[in-house]
Amino acid sequence: MNEKKFWLGSALVALPLLCGTVQSAAPAGSPSTDSERLGTVAFPNSCAPSVRASFSRGVALLHDFWYAEAKPQFQRIAAADPSCAMAHWGIAMSGFHQIWDRPDATTMAMGWRELQAAQAHPAATARERAYIAALAAFFRPGEADFQPRIDAYVQAMGQLYARYPRDVDAGAFYALALLAQERPDDSSLGQEHHAMAVLAPLWRKYPDHPGLVHYIIHACDTPSMAADGLAAARLYGTIAASGPHAVHMPGHIFARLGLWQEDIDANRGSVQASQAADVRHESGWMDQFHSDDFLVYAYLQSGQDENAHATVAAAIQALAEHEAMPGMSTDDFMAEMFPYYRTKLPLFVALEMRNWEEVAALEPISGAPPETQTQVFWARAIAHGHLHQPEAARADLAAREALLEQVRKGHHAYYAQGIGTKIVSSEMQAWVAFAAGDNTEAVRYMRDAADLQDKVGQGEVDIPAREMLADILLESGQAQAALAEYRRALALSPNRFNGLYGAGRAAEAIGDTALAHEYYVTLLKITDGGARTARAEIEHARSFSAAASL
Repeated sequence: MNEKKFWLGSALVALPLLCGTVQSAAPAGSPSTDSERLGTVAFPNSCAPSVRASFSRGVALLHDFWYAEAKPQFQRIAAADPSCAMAHWGIAMSGFHQIWDRPDATTMAMGWRELQAAQAHPAATARERAYIAALAAFFRPGEADFQPRIDAYVQAMGQLYARYPRDVDAGAFYALALLAQERPDDSSLGQEHHAMAVLAPLWRKYPDHPGLVHYIIHACDTPSMAADGLAAARLYGTIAASGPHAVHMPGHIFARLGLWQEDIDANRGSVQASQAADVRHESGWMDQFHSDDFLVYAYLQSGQDENAHATVAAAIQALAEHEAMPGMSTDDFMAEMFPYYRTKLPLFVALEMRNWEEVAALEPISGAPPETQTQVFWARAIAHGHLHQPEAARADLAAREALLEQVRKGHHAYYAQGIGTKIVSSEMQAWVAFAAGDNTEAVRYMRDAADLQDKVGQGEVDIPAREMLADILLESGQAQAALAEYRRALALSPNRFNGLYGAGRAAEAIGDTALAHEYYVTLLKITDGGARTARAEIEHARSFSAAASL
């Protein structure tokens, strides 16, 4: 569920499209308007009547992960009603990004300070005190690291929801906490299924609640569960159309299922929502680049190469403009995000276009965090593998290992502890072996990576390890085995351009003309006949299909 790859249920019934209309009035100075759409939230609270609707808006912002807007919303409430204990809970929740990152010391101190302020208000109801106590279990000062803290929070939220089973927000926040509780090395999807057991029945009752829809998408953000999240994906961007991240989130499911046009529509809508938020002087412009990441990938899979290049160019220009703004250079989060997207966007275009010489020549951005620099060496190892340059591939592997040591010593040490890190290590070992001509070891390492990745799913903006295994087998002259792996890869990651083309080549190599024709026809279909790409793969698919049709 970590949306950055730092290399690092029960099925739902189909629901009618019901549009949420929460949309609460806000206190003086709030940026919200009558037309704002964040999903429907009605959070009972003991604050002054004049701010109760505004409090529901703040909770909706939390559910939409619009934390940068949620914090000032709750601060305005606290200023307007100094007796509102839950306003301080909301401020602390705005720094608790559960499945995005882990709070640093400054955020932990802020959260505890706000919760102490919340606990000091005697007017809070028993239910509100339970919310405050649950969050205090996470933020309480001490030496405990993230895992025991999130475990304590999950236990407290589970008890709160059991005590107040009609509290839809308690159920939603409990399900989110279950997702955040997942251990870095857990590939069982047990937390995802547990979360869905909470979310699915609630969603049937509250179909336009933003937290339920949002967290269903996150819970189903893996190949084996993606279809169960499709109805939610097709709803969320409508009920919370004002939230840039909310409009983007359906892309996670669309990308899993190879629904490229829906993926493109969702992320173009998210970019527009980001730009609209910027015009309203609301925080949200940074969401644009995450959406651009998905856009570029979907454009490449559907053969819209010019759009992919244009999106990268526009994003790089926008990043430069924002990076030059006052205060950006001292913001730790932005200091990470700027080099991340400046690295990631062009890197993946070159990889997906299979421009190996270009990829091999990439260099990390000076001063970029070590976890961002690892992307470059992962990509270079793939390129050097294809180019059969073993010494260069070994150097890439060594450089990544040195960077991981830096990561392990820093605030983001957990980036180097998860399943993704193991997968990437095996992928790079495979390309080192392939570059050296040791095809047996290359297949062994890549199969290890693919078997592990299959359990949790590739990142939505990633190259499947199973597809790379098929590439190695095909280039090693093992076409029959390659075809079997391409088939498995496409079952988990449907409609990938290079997966379809590789499967067609493998089918050709074993003499199965009908099957090759089938894969090439599918490739031509998802690329609109190759109307917007000049890739040689499309010309081959056209020629072969034309000949096979005679």
